[in-house]
Amino acid sequence: MSWTAADIPDQSGRVAVVTGANGGLGLEVARELARRGALVVMAARDQAKAASARDAIVTRVPAAELQLRPLDLASLASVREAAAAVLAGHPRVDILVNNAGLMGIDERRTEDGFEMQLGVNHLGHFALTALLLPALLQSDGARVVSVTSTGRHFGRPVDPGNPHLHGNYDPWRAYGQSKLANLHFALELDRRFRAAGSPARSIVVHPGFTSTDLQARSARETGGPSQRFFHAAVRRFGMTPAQGALSLLRAATDPGAVGGALYTPRWVNWGPPVRRPMFGRSRSREAMGSLWEVSERETGVSFDLAATP
Repeated sequence: MSWTAADIPDQSGRVAVVTGANGGLGLEVARELARRGALVVMAARDQAKAASARDAIVTRVPAAELQLRPLDLASLASVREAAAAVLAGHPRVDILVNNAGLMGIDERRTEDGFEMQLGVNHLGHFALTALLLPALLQSDGARVVSVTSTGRHFGRPVDPGNPHLHGNYDPWRAYGQSKLANLHFALELDRRFRAAGSPARSIVVHPGFTSTDLQARSARETGGPSQRFFHAAVRRFGMTPAQGALSLLRAATDPGAVGGALYTPRWVNWGPPVRRPMFGRSRSREAMGSLWEVSERETGVSFDLAATP
């Protein structure tokens, strides 16, 4: 049988942090987790939009427990502030959904000088996860959910000598690199959880061809023909955000979801969420190890599960 939102088990007493929870997939994930009883920290850069999203959730789920938390993934200072605030209010975090992202934009740099897509899609989430690690390890089985896409197939592993594509930038090359990084981060994190004997699970998802503001923003900011094409195509043929969010929700809540696994729509870009196999460079230990070293070097943040209480 197909997995649906009705299969989400009771989440009462659990704490979830969802990035990009002010719209699209993040809003759907926040709503369904709150509907099942979780306290949801809605982490987002645009706080006015986040407040509107919170109000929209409460309209449909009056008993929802929601907290807004400013988070700009393009700023490590903001990531640190957000993580510190979450830890101050929640010594235990059960679910972290690293959802926020950018796609196919013109070349830009984050506050810390990172290529924007790598910085927001991967490095910001890498730092956030590391900083929330003490709270995640207090859970009896935390879930860390990372979001990749089919764009990963066109990406190359991060080059330690030029991770930010100086002099070699292309919007889709940068997007593919960041989405492959999301995949490799999730798999390596789960490997480290297992090596440390932790019950936490790291799972990667692809939400499919889903109509959200991701494509619209890409088209607005670049005006490029490929960006306009994908925006038009997803509006006509894409799944709804509620359908696309199911892969994220299954990874976050299904008791049987497997750590280190990939969950995607049944027919790659459409359909209910299922576990799918990964082959070739998706499982390259060399690429994962290199990405980890680059990520720690660039962010100045490290994971040390053995030393974390």
